Amino acid sequence: MAGCCAVLAGFLFQYDTPRIVLIRSRKVGLMNRAVQLLILAYVIGWVFVWEKGYQEMDSVVSSVTTKAKGVTVTNTSKLGFRVWDVADYVIPAQEENSLFIMTNIITTMNQTQGFCPEVPDKNTVCKSDADCASGSSGTHSSGVATGRCVLFNETVKTCEVAAWCPVEDDTHVPKRNILPNITTTYLKSCVYDAITDPFCPIFRLGKIVENAGHSFQDMAVEGGIMGIQINWDCNLDRAATHCLPKYSFRRLDTRDTDHNVSPGYNFRFAKYYSDLTGPERRTLIKAYGIRFDIIVFGKAGKFDIIPTMINIGSGLALFGVATVLCDVIVLYCMKKRYYYREKKYKYVEDYEQGLGGEIDQ
Repeated sequence: MAGCCAVLAGFLFQYDTPRIVLIRSRKVGLMNRAVQLLILAYVIGWVFVWEKGYQEMDSVVSSVTTKAKGVTVTNTSKLGFRVWDVADYVIPAQEENSLFIMTNIITTMNQTQGFCPEVPDKNTVCKSDADCASGSSGTHSSGVATGRCVLFNETVKTCEVAAWCPVEDDTHVPKRNILPNITTTYLKSCVYDAITDPFCPIFRLGKIVENAGHSFQDMAVEGGIMGIQINWDCNLDRAATHCLPKYSFRRLDTRDTDHNVSPGYNFRFAKYYSDLTGPERRTLIKAYGIRFDIIVFGKAGKFDIIPTMINIGSGLALFGVATVLCDVIVLYCMKKRYYYREKKYKYVEDYEQGLGGEIDQ
């Protein structure tokens, strides 16, 4: 109990103040200057030069508009010779920060409401009506089952469904192949290239896919999602003409078939029509294509006195680390540590208590 009281009294009634002791030692002096030099290099090199600690930073807020141009030609047994322009292969015509370009298509023409056989697969092939459950509609079914087993062709029978007929057969997917210094003349002739034209905002689809490390022919068949990344890293203490974007590309969807229900990118839409005497008909289109998502990120900084003073103050405070480190080495690690402790600490009694004098330790 007495020991606790003594400790408490010492804590309450004693005061310590720093004492400056000059130690003439090459080893300690060089170590102190080396630590101070490292701290100075960190403050100047990393905080102010690399991280621009003298600037106030803000993130990018952006809006991106996209436009596709060009025509292509196909010649298939179902559609014949056909020219496709932007109105045909860009779906929808306008989309926020994104662009979808149709690169492959499965067309099911002249569909009407009625009864027809399902496309053969392991769940629809049947031998008799007993193999077909009436009223069922699976996740991948084209309609509602009638419970009848009917001919799909001369050799195969499948369950009949009430649906838009004939049903779509997608078993076999067909295979086929602005900155202030940029002028209108340049935009009419330039195409983006990471080396020769890194700031041209006009891209060839194949070039984007290839820059991301993928084959355009393979991606055009099954579809996919590409990210066009635009990075703005601007120093507003310099002229605005130096604030330039950097483009990069990467594929966003996964091609791992073991962890993907439907690889690639596709969707369906229909065009409806009818005549005065016949039933309503439609053309069902399953569109495969590449969706481009435009991702804008970055930061901008400009000189501000407040972060400058904060980082200068933090840097000066770090110089105290050198003193603490040298004190630890001198007082606890060196051979003459006990001698240095005697010179470092001095105990002075309170004269008001009649205990005049001082003790050096």
